[in-house]
Amino acid sequence: MAVTSDIVATYRGPGKVMSGLLAQGRNEVRVLMFALMAGLLIFVAMSPYQARAAHLDPEGPLSVRQYWSAFFWIFVMPLLLYGFAAMIWAISRIAGQRLTGYAVRLTLVWSLLASAPLLLLLGLALGFIGPGVQAQIVGVVWLAVFFWFWISGLLAAQRG
Repeated sequence: MAVTSDIVATYRGPGKVMSGLLAQGRNEVRVLMFALMAGLLIFVAMSPYQARAAHLDPEGPLSVRQYWSAFFWIFVMPLLLYGFAAMIWAISRIAGQRLTGYAVRLTLVWSLLASAPLLLLLGLALGFIGPGVQAQIVGVVWLAVFFWFWISGLLAAQRG
């Protein structure tokens, strides 16, 4: 299936989609591409907020803000995700779980990518309304959906 179809299907049944992704076999390129796509979407999502911040504080021009934001979300964030996934895998091994490192990486990265539409909404809320209750509500909803996807994915990986 296309990535967009899988994202929509994840909102209906995250465990089923993760089982399908894991059934396709180990493919590290797919995990890396999902991480890069998630980073790109987060960069785009945060662009309205960066523009608002640059307008309110002319000390930091928008181009500089966008450059460092792109650098972080597209290049640094995937490395941090891989490191975090390694830590979670080590903790799962200590706890006696039978998760593979690939399954932990895939579930973490896929959960971030699949929850990216809510991050786009969060970026719009931050850009047009600014920090406040609305942005906090959207942020909490995103966080809940992210953890729902991730935990469902980990449970599906452990079963399969």
